[in-house]
Amino acid sequence: MRRTRLAGALTAVLALALTATGCGDGSGHGSDGPGAPATARTATTPDRVEPLADPAGPRLPVTVPSADGRTVTVTSADRIVPLSGSLNEIVFTLGLGGKVVARDITATFAQAAGLPVVTRAHDVSAESVLSLRPTVVLAESTTGPAEAVAQIRDAGIPLVVVKPAKELADVGTRIDAVAAALGVRDSGTTLRERTRQRIDAVRKGIPAREEKPRVAFLYVRGSAAVYLLGGAESGASSLLEAAGAVDAGKESGLTKDFTPLTSEALAQAAPDAILVMRKGLESVGGVEGLVELPGVAQTPAGAGKRVVAVDDGVLLNYGPRTDQVLKSLVGQLYGERK
Repeated sequence: MRRTRLAGALTAVLALALTATGCGDGSGHGSDGPGAPATARTATTPDRVEPLADPAGPRLPVTVPSADGRTVTVTSADRIVPLSGSLNEIVFTLGLGGKVVARDITATFAQAAGLPVVTRAHDVSAESVLSLRPTVVLAESTTGPAEAVAQIRDAGIPLVVVKPAKELADVGTRIDAVAAALGVRDSGTTLRERTRQRIDAVRKGIPAREEKPRVAFLYVRGSAAVYLLGGAESGASSLLEAAGAVDAGKESGLTKDFTPLTSEALAQAAPDAILVMRKGLESVGGVEGLVELPGVAQTPAGAGKRVVAVDDGVLLNYGPRTDQVLKSLVGQLYGERK
């Protein structure tokens, strides 16, 4: 599928940027005041996950459906290998971080930072995985290459595939799927409910506005000369709409995931603010560099330098920290100082 190929390509660029720049946050400017989108600012919260306070131990064996159509039996969760950053995040938040023996390069939160990297941009090293003697492997449908996934399965390792997240409604489903595969369904229910309550609390605090801000999601990587404008399938629409905003790319008629950034496309989108990943913003030289990209300065967002930056590792994860993403997005859009 085209989405799967592009998702892999985008994650590849992200992985390259993470390797080159480390885990530092971007920088920018302060609030423009109440009622106006804020320009980008430096993150002040540490990159950590919050495990459940009283997690249950795995009750195994379990037999669960895998998103690739297989049925998988898991007999041990003593050595877990999640093959994406978002899956790492869910496993740690379920309270099973002590059983995780590897990570994806995008799992940059503090508790996982010291683990060996076995996947980069959904490109898994079967040899690296198998060398860690996992008892269960968690993958996504975008994980590849297929030969590496098959090699892990051929070695007799239970491998469960989880559907990728595309919108806010996928948060609970993914938590449930991971919890079921690891034999901690009750913990999954607790985490799903905690996450839902926190997201609902953020949404209740969104200020009412007669005219919703139009926000364009730009995927930029200056070091790789990648400049894309998000459309209906970018993954950002659900977050923007939950924040009381309009996805400017989607609203302008972009039905695909991403399209090359052009002055014409941006003029059609006419965003009031621009959403970017923090490292992407760094890669183009911050806010000043962003407005130099084709057509940006000619938009209301560019003219006012109204840029919303969210950490790469959580923006589109749709997991246990999505409430924090939404809170950051809302705070920056509506001028709340932190």
